[in-house]
Amino acid sequence: MAAELGKRVLILERRPHLGGNAYSEFDAETGIEVHKYGTHLFHTSNEKVWEYVNRFTTFTNYQHKVFGKYQGQVYSLPMNLALINQFFGKAHTPDEARALIADQASEINTEDARNLEEKAISLIGRPLYEAFIKGYTAKQWQTDPTELSAEIITRLPVRYTFDNRYFNDAYEGLPTDGYTAWLTRMADHPNIEVRVGVDFFDVAEDYKGKVPIIYTGPVDEYFHNVEGRLSWRTVDLKQETLDVDDYQGTGVVNANDPEVPFTRELEFKHLHPERAATYKKGRSIVVREYSRFAEEGDEPYYPINTAEDREKLLKYRDLAKAEPMVLFGGRLGTYKYLDMHMAIASALSMYENKIRPHFADGAAFASGGVDE
Repeated sequence: MAAELGKRVLILERRPHLGGNAYSEFDAETGIEVHKYGTHLFHTSNEKVWEYVNRFTTFTNYQHKVFGKYQGQVYSLPMNLALINQFFGKAHTPDEARALIADQASEINTEDARNLEEKAISLIGRPLYEAFIKGYTAKQWQTDPTELSAEIITRLPVRYTFDNRYFNDAYEGLPTDGYTAWLTRMADHPNIEVRVGVDFFDVAEDYKGKVPIIYTGPVDEYFHNVEGRLSWRTVDLKQETLDVDDYQGTGVVNANDPEVPFTRELEFKHLHPERAATYKKGRSIVVREYSRFAEEGDEPYYPINTAEDREKLLKYRDLAKAEPMVLFGGRLGTYKYLDMHMAIASALSMYENKIRPHFADGAAFASGGVDE
């Protein structure tokens, strides 16, 4: 809007910094870049998104790989031939592994699955489900998988190769000089003003109905929860600086054992191995993630999206379309689980389809957007 349309843009950010959950900062003691709201990993196959983000940063060649700890052993994820061979204690060819999993999954027909547990077993079999899905899912949702809807999982991919690259997108990497530098450059334009530490609702009456607004907070909060609060998951992050040079040998290790209270451990120095010379020797930063239901005042992370939530969301969509000159975007504004590249694609689409036609061509300003 600033660069192509020459419009003045005001960004209001409730937090004391730019960037929302993607914000990162360098720890003064260790030199390690810490993602303050959990690990953010950039990947996309969308050429338009890739071209856009490269206007503001270059990317490293980092490829994300995840491991899972279960009963004192560490396995390579996603589930692949290495995991199958290690878990079952035998070398399998791809065809042998495929036949093994098919046999174990035959216990339950996918069409007959009544809950998440049965659906998962029908896809990958009971042994792999109980080791790598059951405990992790119970912690992630604070609910026994037998009480979760089968619709939550559409598939559980198993790779019958040794490929353990977590994402399959054409482009992947991390901002060379960090997320905050990238986002700061994005807002660095003479037509853009940034005000941090400002809650939109404290100043909303100054702007509502007077200028177009793009709102990226929780859609239910915007309407004062008139149709009821939508349900969210949140994450508690416990950070610790350890007197070790390397704690776990990789960036992310899932905790699959149900008795371990956290869902995963993050060690940020492994996200940027090219910076190794700048890190303080003998020190590392580890963050443990604890997932739980969000309560009032908590930071919402993931939409739970129950049938009741979807019913409420339809009502909020109607309210959003009737709200003068307001577009709703982002994970919170759309009540959708959007990865970073998806949020960017959605924003670019909103600009192309709603904002630019209004300013450049005089099209009517169509409010809403929670269903984008």
